[in-house]
Amino acid sequence: MRPSLVSLIVATVAVLAASGVQASLPQSVEGQPLPSLAPMIDRVTPAVVNINTKTRVQVRDPFFDFFNMPNVPRERVQQSLGSGVIVDAAKGYVLTNNHVVQGADDIDVTLHDERTLKAKVIGSDPDTDLTVLQIPAERLEAVPMAASRNLRVGDFVVAIGNPFGLGQTVTSGIVSALERTGVGRGYQSFIQTDASINPGNSGGALVNLRGELVGINSMIFSPSGGNVGIGFAIPSDLAAEVMRQLVAFGEVKRGALGIDTQDITPELLRMLALDTARGAVVTRVRNGSPAAEAGLRPGDVVTSVNGKTIASRQDLHNIEGLSPIGSVLTLGVRRDGQPLTMAVALKAAQVNTARGADLDPRLAGVQLADLAANQRRRGLAGGIAVKNVAQDSRAWSSGLRPGDIIVGVNQRDVEDTDNLADALARRPRQLLLTVVRGQSAFYLLLQ
Repeated sequence: MRPSLVSLIVATVAVLAASGVQASLPQSVEGQPLPSLAPMIDRVTPAVVNINTKTRVQVRDPFFDFFNMPNVPRERVQQSLGSGVIVDAAKGYVLTNNHVVQGADDIDVTLHDERTLKAKVIGSDPDTDLTVLQIPAERLEAVPMAASRNLRVGDFVVAIGNPFGLGQTVTSGIVSALERTGVGRGYQSFIQTDASINPGNSGGALVNLRGELVGINSMIFSPSGGNVGIGFAIPSDLAAEVMRQLVAFGEVKRGALGIDTQDITPELLRMLALDTARGAVVTRVRNGSPAAEAGLRPGDVVTSVNGKTIASRQDLHNIEGLSPIGSVLTLGVRRDGQPLTMAVALKAAQVNTARGADLDPRLAGVQLADLAANQRRRGLAGGIAVKNVAQDSRAWSSGLRPGDIIVGVNQRDVEDTDNLADALARRPRQLLLTVVRGQSAFYLLLQ
């Protein structure tokens, strides 16, 4: 189309609109149809839903406890908004972010046709920030999933969701980068896009121009809290594998190498006589672990996995945590300046578990587990994962939820269930938990 013709069309429409004459853009110019995303959007938007959650928390005022006065708990209802994507119309499965629904007592899903349905949680994986919901499979439409591994930087994509609770909104952009890490917690291999993503878009769809799901919108990077052109989505390949396990087992079963690692500091660079700071230094190898059986030692430097260069411990952490049990990882290793190759088959991570009732009566109905080495989130040295909370328990009424991570008791850090047992051995009168949920931390008081 000639630029002069485009200018003429725009100017003509503007003049007609200003004069009050009803006008619309032509369907074609010089026999060529005008490009539009509308037909694809019409097919996809029925599969993108709005999610509204309510969390009821029993709140007690510590002032009354301090003066031994009657302290009647008050119920506070917390609400949040987000988005989701119907990926299986026959079974009513909806993919969304874990942080959208984590800890919710009620989850309402509003469809494109304005029906509102109750949803139940099939399974959640905080470490990839994904949750599978199920709604009644009545007159639903699903979006087909594409292989995100085929995406290239520069591909056009469209984000669909519910920003700021305004209702379904469509924005477009390109893939800005792939396999982004270091921008959040848990396992990271994000698609970066400049398609506008804002609060409320979380859990929504990132689709290609064929209307296929390539990612689940998850987070933004922004100094202001609004879109600045840097948004992140969980790749569809990862989402599909996590969903498969959540539907089958209710959780994601991950393998582990059985090692602790750290980044290469300038001091280690000199001490280990390395020529580059890229890689992850092995600091501990657990007895009987796959790494020990393969011959890995403390001081070894992992430089690649399956031929992919490892730049940092986070890279190794991501590959380990996103590989299923039984996967064989081929490690490129440098030991005493010499290159080695080791094949390591991942086994299930060994995690200590505990019943809350055995530690303190106020934790009755709570199932706890240590964070495995490959589950420790970026920025957390340790903690205790809350695996389950009985809904008739005191802990549930106080606001503790599955997926929470306890990192402190009475303002004392706890790294594992042994630390927690020590902190509760003296049966403190007050039980003030420091809890991490999603991207935030807060105090939770149990009486």
